[in-house]
Amino acid sequence: MPDHPETGLYRGDVPALLAACERGGLETPSYVLDSTLFRRNGEILKSVQDRSGAKILLAQKAFSGFGLYPLLREYLVGTAASGRYEARLGHEEFGGEVHVFSPAFTPSEITELLGIADHIVFNSLGQWQRYRDEVLAAAPRVSAGLRINPEFSEAVAAIYDPCAPGSRFGVLARQLKDADLTGLEGLHFHTLCEQGASALGGTLRAVMEKFDAPLRKMKWLNFGGGHLITSPGYDVEQLLSLLREVRERYPQLQIYLEPGEAIAVGTGVLLGTVIDLVENGMPIAILDVSATTHMPDVLEMPYRPVIEGTGEAGEKAHTYRLGGPTCLAGDVIGDYSFDAPLAIGDRLVFHDMAHYTMVKTTTFNGVPLPSIAILGEDGEIATVRTYGYEDYRMRLG
Repeated sequence: MPDHPETGLYRGDVPALLAACERGGLETPSYVLDSTLFRRNGEILKSVQDRSGAKILLAQKAFSGFGLYPLLREYLVGTAASGRYEARLGHEEFGGEVHVFSPAFTPSEITELLGIADHIVFNSLGQWQRYRDEVLAAAPRVSAGLRINPEFSEAVAAIYDPCAPGSRFGVLARQLKDADLTGLEGLHFHTLCEQGASALGGTLRAVMEKFDAPLRKMKWLNFGGGHLITSPGYDVEQLLSLLREVRERYPQLQIYLEPGEAIAVGTGVLLGTVIDLVENGMPIAILDVSATTHMPDVLEMPYRPVIEGTGEAGEKAHTYRLGGPTCLAGDVIGDYSFDAPLAIGDRLVFHDMAHYTMVKTTTFNGVPLPSIAILGEDGEIATVRTYGYEDYRMRLG
């Protein structure tokens, strides 16, 4: 099976979604989240938990749309956070287990987290030693872990490779030799980025080879994120086999996975509108959605989002360069072709925009943030959040 399962497509009925948006008077730009598809993903993840004994957490760094937390709570055991604010959101809005990791914690963050999190993962032995006494004395009890670096790279892009040479993430195996691990109960690793079970298999071989001795002393092991479990082409049976292999070798371990994209992949869209048409060697459409402010991974990854009804440049009769409304010259989404000429007011549907979009938006140039709407299981739209001038202003003074 492929290491990089299929992504990029909204798996719902686009005409039905657009009809619901029209009935609901939804304006653009807006993210639309399909609750039926979140339930589908939740059911797949719950099946993996039930069949393997592993526990699955929602990685909020990928999706923090807490309007859907009540639904996801039916399937997942809790949340994974990358800092105190995500931890607080998971604690207040999701419940269940709260796991938190950061490359480094400040004393005030630790004090706050000891009242929120029940698992804290430290990035270095120095951080653990600095806060060990405070953590071990906490009430209610907190389980402490250590992030390890297996020095085994699987990530598909250098910017997302936590095991690259010189990485700031995780403790190396040689640094654990003769280290005092008293009080630590778990280990955490993270190497994947939107990948399949065979990539996880390579990482696990490296982890078990390099960290066998400390693993035998631990109570839990967290496989991190990047597992595209709910995507077409993902080999769930291979994942289950890997989980069984680890449990057989280390029967005392509770295994955790903390996927983010797998929770939200294929579940939502970003709606935009053509607001102007210009010409400069080719037709250019300016939209009310921006690559740099509304979907920054288009520039950072980079990648080409799927837009409903379009083709590659030159594939269909009318090709346009699509750009956003900011002053950044590179705020360009890409060149797309259409069956008919675009007109001002036309709506465009950007597929698969629920993950790593809403959590990364900015207000650069004062460009409005997209609204957030949920397509209910009854087929009707409910707008749960809109943004205005005060949301921009409050960040700056």
